[in-house]
Amino acid sequence: MAPRRRPIYLDCDTGIDDAVALSFLLATAGIRLVGVGTVNGCVNPAVAAANTLSLLATAGRDDIPVAVGAWEPVSGISRRGAAHMHGRNGIGDVLLPRPRRRPVDDSATELLIRLAHEYPGELEIIAVGPLTNLAEALCLDPELPRLVRRVTIMGGSAFAPGNAGKYAEGNIAADPTAAADVFAASWPVTLIPLDATAPHTFDETHRRALAASSGLTQQALAAMLGTCLTQCGKQSSTRRFALHNSLAAAFATGALEAERAPTLRVRVDMSAGPRHGQTHFAKVEGATAGVPAGQNPHEARVVLTLRRNSAALLLESILTLAPAPAFGVVPASRLAPALASAAASAPANARARARRQAEPAPAPV
Repeated sequence: MAPRRRPIYLDCDTGIDDAVALSFLLATAGIRLVGVGTVNGCVNPAVAAANTLSLLATAGRDDIPVAVGAWEPVSGISRRGAAHMHGRNGIGDVLLPRPRRRPVDDSATELLIRLAHEYPGELEIIAVGPLTNLAEALCLDPELPRLVRRVTIMGGSAFAPGNAGKYAEGNIAADPTAAADVFAASWPVTLIPLDATAPHTFDETHRRALAASSGLTQQALAAMLGTCLTQCGKQSSTRRFALHNSLAAAFATGALEAERAPTLRVRVDMSAGPRHGQTHFAKVEGATAGVPAGQNPHEARVVLTLRRNSAALLLESILTLAPAPAFGVVPASRLAPALASAAASAPANARARARRQAEPAPAPV
């Protein structure tokens, strides 16, 4: 009997890097993507859900439920959009045909909780956007950490400069309060910060390899990368796109190994100054008997460096992804200026917010 595939829930804001990460997961043997939840970040969660549904359709994967998640951060300060890098629709202004199905009725928070109870002790979470949905799920279901096998997060920075200001990384800075709640929970957390991801990039060579594929998913990614590489070239001297979210997904599946990954105490800067959203790390003094590394509250396994050429592994895997023949892609070069509208409305997360407001503020770490 073949071993049971590992169930994985992906929480994302479906920009270009999320699209690469999603494509990698679809191509990876041994795992089963059982749900995708979207969150406000690179684009609003309804647009992110539409992007996700369309990309899944290019691979013939209409079996994976997609849920719209939080529109506003727990922190209360909304940071929307990354048009300067990802285009106005989040995926390089590439218009995929309108998805053939809608998001599920559940919110992303509700989908995550349902999946955790459906796969108790097995479900793995990969979070590559702001952590709002995870924080709200923790608020609604205190049993969630017991049900989840592990959490892999792309976020933060130890020694590398930030990408949302001088000090902070974008996913954490988008909702620092949510990030602090997620790190405070007693579940095994692995953090993939900018230190590990920034050195690994796609360039024009990788884009051409994707464009030469007969698969529609690969062609869509190539069109997205064309926009992104152009923007990277305008902002720096090289046309290279860092694979932040994709590497977190690859590490979570076991496709990549860490070279340096200490277990550290994690604190999110909640100050109002320039360090707002910065991740601070400290050595863990001693260990708790019987508790796996990274499972104590406020602790995480922090991957600082990876062992191998990650870009080549990602490309090789994505090129194996089989296409769905009847689905087409409109490349960026042929787009009209108008963007596709997102008809889906965001489900309310009122219960989580009401419970959060009723709780006392956590003591500082």
